[in-house]
Amino acid sequence: MSDVLSGAPAIGVDDVSYRYAGSREWALRGVSLQLAPGSLCALVGANGAGKSTLFKLLVGQLTPQRGRVSYDGRDVNAVLGRGLVGYVPQRDATSASFPLCVEDVAMMGRYALMGLTRTPRDADRRAVEEALRRCDLWELRQRQVGELSGGQAKRMFVARGIAQGARHLLLDEPFAGVDKRSEATIAGLLRELAQDGVCVLAAVHDLRMAATSFDEAALLDRTVICQGPARQALSPAAIERAFGVDARFATGMVA
Repeated sequence: MSDVLSGAPAIGVDDVSYRYAGSREWALRGVSLQLAPGSLCALVGANGAGKSTLFKLLVGQLTPQRGRVSYDGRDVNAVLGRGLVGYVPQRDATSASFPLCVEDVAMMGRYALMGLTRTPRDADRRAVEEALRRCDLWELRQRQVGELSGGQAKRMFVARGIAQGARHLLLDEPFAGVDKRSEATIAGLLRELAQDGVCVLAAVHDLRMAATSFDEAALLDRTVICQGPARQALSPAAIERAFGVDARFATGMVA
């Protein structure tokens, strides 16, 4: 049976709301977002707009109190753990002091495909090598995680998602704190992955980058204000509403 239900979006967020325990305000309220296979979408919003909460819902760390999250029409819990969803968090739990090298972290992306023994096969090694080469990290494959720059570390976690063979890739602020080389490498990789049919959703702080390096954008302020082609979705009126700035300043944020 196919993993994809006919006509279903690659990523579906349907009328989702979530409120943290002890809070009177909804972190997210009535969020709806549908992305097709091969989408390259920037998720944009001010601090506190709910971007990280949405990612936690998408990876099953939180459960919606209302609404539904799905991949290819299937509930999130039926998909996670099968290697179909790759996630690059804003801060990865992999400790910089733990004795892991770049190649070890990339190989983690293959665990769901290895079986109980977690013994890499030739296919796993080939997938990791290809992913590290695509991310310009093959020469650094034996370098310890704690010795990497911020940009190199982000590329390493993108390589993990590529090695995994994920059909959906989620990235929470992948460009934050990276050098220009890593920024360009990651942006190019995301476009290549989308062209290969991967559905890419990335939280992006830089509105100019969102407008120029992504095909789509979704503007979030605890609910989705607008979604569509990047330049159209990031209109001055929408930015003014989401960020609480005046029209002139909003125009300059994407110019």
